[in-house]
Formats: sequence, C-alpha cells, structure tokens
Amino acid sequence: MPQFFTNKRLIILLGSIIILVALIGFSLRDRANITWPEKFVKDVTGFGQNIVSKPAGAVEQFFDDIRRLRNTYEENEKLRTHLDELAQLESDVTRLKKDNAELRKVLEKEESLADYEPVQATVIARNPDRWYELITIDQGESSGIEPDMAVITASGLVGKVKSTSKFTSTVQLLSAHDPQNRVSAIIQADAAIYGLIEGYDEEKKMLKMTKIPSDSNVAKGQTVTTSGLGGVFPKGLVIGKVTELVPDEFGLTQTALVEPAASFYDLEHVMVSKRAMTKVLPEEDRQQVVIEEEAL
Repeated sequence: MPQFFTNKRLIILLGSIIILVALIGFSLRDRANITWPEKFVKDVTGFGQNIVSKPAGAVEQFFDDIRRLRNTYEENEKLRTHLDELAQLESDVTRLKKDNAELRKVLEKEESLADYEPVQATVIARNPDRWYELITIDQGESSGIEPDMAVITASGLVGKVKSTSKFTSTVQLLSAHDPQNRVSAIIQADAAIYGLIEGYDEEKKMLKMTKIPSDSNVAKGQTVTTSGLGGVFPKGLVIGKVTELVPDEFGLTQTALVEPAASFYDLEHVMVSKRAMTKVLPEEDRQQVVIEEEAL
C-alpha cells in the first residue's frame, strides 16, 4: 500500500509537469485572443507591478533629485570660488597696471635726470596719523642714501630724506608741518623769481611759496621748480604750478599758492636723488644766497 501511494504521487507530479509544459507551449503560440485564465494572470501581475513600480519610481526620482541638488551645490561652490578668484585677479591686474604705468614714468624720468644718480625705492610704511608728513622707503645707507637728499616721483618733488638706517630711510614730505621744512624755489617766468616753499595749506591742499618780491610779475599757471641754491636739492625739479597770489599784510612780499605736481596722498614708487652732496648752508645763509641771486 505505501508503495502504491508513492507511485501515485509520482504519477500526479509527472502529470502536473506535462500539463504545465502544455500550458506554456500553448501560451507561447501567436494568437489573437488569450484565454480568461491568462487574462486574469496578466491583470493580477500588471496590477502588482503597477503598485510596486510607482513607489519605486518615486523613490528613485527622489534620490536622483538629491544627487542633482548636491551636484548643483558643488557646482555653485566652484563658481563662487572662481568668482572670488576673478575678483582678486581683476584687483591684481588693476594694481599691476597702475604699478606698470608708474614704473614707466619713473624710467622716463630717470633718463632725463643727468645731473644726479636716481635710486629707485618703494614706500613700505606710512603712519596714518602723520600721513602727509612722513613715509618710510626700502633704501638706506647700504644704497648710499644720506639725509637731505631729494625724493621725487615721476611727477615731481615730494620731499627729502630726514633720517636713514642701514636698509631703510624716513622721508619728510613737503606737506609736513616743520619750520625747517623749506625748499629754495624759482618760478619759471621771463625773469627769474625766487622764493621759499615753506608751509602747506591743508584746506586747499596747496604748498606755500613765500618771500616773493611784491613787484614780481607772477601769473597763474607758471611752473615752480627747485632753484638748486643752498646745496640741498638739485636744480630744476618740478614742484608744481602757481594757482593764486596773496600779498602779505605789509605789502613787502607776496605768497604764492602752488598746486603740487606730485600727489602726497598716493605714494608707492619714488626716487632718491643720489649725488655728491655739497655742504648744507644754514637757513639764514640760504636766504642770503637767494637775495644775492635776485640782485644779479
């Protein structure tokens, strides 16, 4: 009996396999219509796939959106970095253009300075509280710089060396408030007109040229240069142009307001007039030299 049941199960299994194969073969045939069991199976399968595919598609879309958002963020960060670098690059280009223009002017000026040897220097320090008085340059005693040497830019005279160290120098600007800050000057006119640059009008941003004789015919726009008297500054360095003439209270002399040729505010590259220095005369003797020169 047990063997019969075992054979029966085997026969049922074989019959089921034969029926399944037959159904598969039948379903693979090209037919215009399918049976209702096949329709039922297809509908159930399609419904299940639809239920599963939509959430799966939504989840996949969600993670795709996250990836795209992350990529967008990274690209924005890269673009922001590039923009920052571009802004810095534009700043560097502007600065280099300015330095290039200044250095070209310095080179052109250097070719015209035949009576002394110019030493190029760069401003390395400046006190905000004394902005219009002192600057520090990167040339000192090792470069042959000495006190009282003239300091100029490509535009004109800006001051003189006040003190030196081994590798740096302190420059006193013409706009500094110092009773000893004087320059013997001459107005380029039909007849030489001498005077002294002493004092600075902070409100008008003008230098003051004093000791001009009252009968001197000074006109607006005339150029003021160093006279070379006194042995401190070389002759012919441009100081500025006359903008206004004011008589003194006693009417004996006149004071000219001179617009500086060089800017005292924006200084980066300067030149020191290195030359054989003559003995510096006392201020009283310098004025006497000026008076004697006028008498000639």
